[in-house]
Amino acid sequence: MKSSSHAPSATSLPRSPRDDVDARSTRYLVTMGIRVVCFILMVVITPYGWYTWLFGAAAIFLPYIAVVSANVGQEARRNRREDPEPALPAAPSTPRPNDTQVIRIQETRSLTGDEKPRRVDDDADPTA
Repeated sequence: MKSSSHAPSATSLPRSPRDDVDARSTRYLVTMGIRVVCFILMVVITPYGWYTWLFGAAAIFLPYIAVVSANVGQEARRNRREDPEPALPAAPSTPRPNDTQVIRIQETRSLTGDEKPRRVDDDADPTA
């Protein structure tokens, strides 16, 4: 028996969903904390200069960065390689011509009033 598949080790397993959410929440809160600090420094530090604009830009753009980085889960960051070899090899199958069946479906016109449905046999000419 061919044993080409390996069981994943405990260290190679992905993070649990709860741990992933905790890590993303922490990353979001840290980024938003830096934004609050930038906003406070923008207002408090005088005289105003180029750094005021830097703190203002950080206070404006950090929420976008925080949300985008919090929404990117662990799976999107990891570029996993998948083995193209199938897990179970399939036996080649050959079609048997005697086992095939043909099902024919024909549309008929709608019936009005007194008309009875007609049955079209396979051997009969459907245009007659």
